[in-house]
Amino acid sequence: MEYHCKVTAYSGYKANERPLSFTIDDKRLEVRDILCRWAEPEKDFFKIIADDDKEYTLSWNRKSDLWLIEKIL
Repeated sequence: MEYHCKVTAYSGYKANERPLSFTIDDKRLEVRDILCRWAEPEKDFFKIIADDDKEYTLSWNRKSDLWLIEKIL
């Protein structure tokens, strides 16, 4: 199941280079660690650990400029 979310991201040499924090159910979570990242033709993916100790997979659609929570473990 996918959820739209608001993400604060670091933008260095490119836009939305990596997520710093995100909001889910009106709760702001900080990204503690990025476990891995990968790119597909239209999306960048980030498998992260948040400060609630859960693992999330976030994606950013470069064409629509939308962030999604793809998976929560």
